[in-house]
Amino acid sequence: MPNVIEALQAYSTATFSSLRVRNYRLYYIGQVISTSGTFMQSIAQDWLVLKLSNSGLALGGVTALQYLPILLLGPYGGLVADRFSKRKILFLTQSVAGLLALLLGLLVATGWVRLWMVYVMALSLGLVTVFDNPARQTFVIELVGERDLKNAVTLYSTLINLSRIIGPAIAAAIIASLGLALCFILNGLSYVAVVIMLVRIRPAELHLAPAAVRAKGQLAAGWRYMLASPVLSTTLLMMAIIGMLTFEFQVSLPLLARFQFNGDAGSYALLSASLGAGAVMGGLLIAGRSRVSRDQLVRGALLFGLAVTAAAFMPNLWLTAAALVLVGICSIAFTSLGNSLLQLESNPQMRGRVMAFWSIAVLGSSTLGGPIVGWVGQLAGARWGLALGGLSAIVAAGLGAWRLAARRPAAAPEARPAPALDPKARP
Repeated sequence: MPNVIEALQAYSTATFSSLRVRNYRLYYIGQVISTSGTFMQSIAQDWLVLKLSNSGLALGGVTALQYLPILLLGPYGGLVADRFSKRKILFLTQSVAGLLALLLGLLVATGWVRLWMVYVMALSLGLVTVFDNPARQTFVIELVGERDLKNAVTLYSTLINLSRIIGPAIAAAIIASLGLALCFILNGLSYVAVVIMLVRIRPAELHLAPAAVRAKGQLAAGWRYMLASPVLSTTLLMMAIIGMLTFEFQVSLPLLARFQFNGDAGSYALLSASLGAGAVMGGLLIAGRSRVSRDQLVRGALLFGLAVTAAAFMPNLWLTAAALVLVGICSIAFTSLGNSLLQLESNPQMRGRVMAFWSIAVLGSSTLGGPIVGWVGQLAGARWGLALGGLSAIVAAGLGAWRLAARRPAAAPEARPAPALDPKARP
């Protein structure tokens, strides 16, 4: 019995190691509240678009507009993150995102909302995300340092997916009883928690990298740096394929809920929450593992694709929800490995630009993928919109295995642990 207790204590210590850092713990608490609100709004916005248009293509169009600025301007957001204080950037971006949510809530509450207004709000939020996402991604390493980065990234991904459970559950109850508007308003108010926690963070305890000095050609330098590294370029290519067609759950799942299973907002919330539950379980399983390898990334993409393809052809709503739990487990394994690998392989002064490319791959690619998945789901059936994503992840895994194997040095280690905090340990 003492051995079991010691094993559980060791597991707990390894799994939640980054939460011992006060700054990260404060940031994490704020994000739990805010991301729950974000998923509330996501459910409400998707359902609002279907209510206004009854069109899968329109739903994909809103997704495309929300991520178009990231596709076009993402590297600028990464350059800003490399040059300026990430904490100050987040003060501004999170405040503006909260105001946009409140405005959309007021438009819905007054009955003035029209589909084009939802398009405008989605585009505006996309412009905010251009600067917010690279700052958020690279702020994590400043909060915890390199040693705890893999753990912090995994726990952050787990947080997002825990919010995928909490947010949709609350949204379904609110939509059924009080209407759509309150979801947007509560999301706007949730950003207050983030701002409060950012204020409470101690700047002296941050692991700050030297800011990039303003110079000509920095955007081009970022592209050259990324393309020169087989690990960085291949990881980003895999993520672009998967981000464009596999991670379009905000399009494929509402179509599946409404048109395949003749469900309502509660049905969509069930599917979304199941996906989030699996990701939380997966995050807790892998958070204690500090080693990151290219082979793990390829295997993660393959398993993710197989799980999504299986979920697409489940015969009813409940079995689909059960399959999406496995999809969630595989999704967090893949994304946390990819995110950690990119940050650990990047020079600190290039990290913002590299993670901006990650944002383009994950989010900006939805500009193309959202309408494609919506169109396929509308034309061929909702199942095929989801199946397209599964097949795409399998293709990405094959491409990644080929590119990384072709460029692997003969003596390359199979896996690397998270590096020490000593900045001299890395070039």
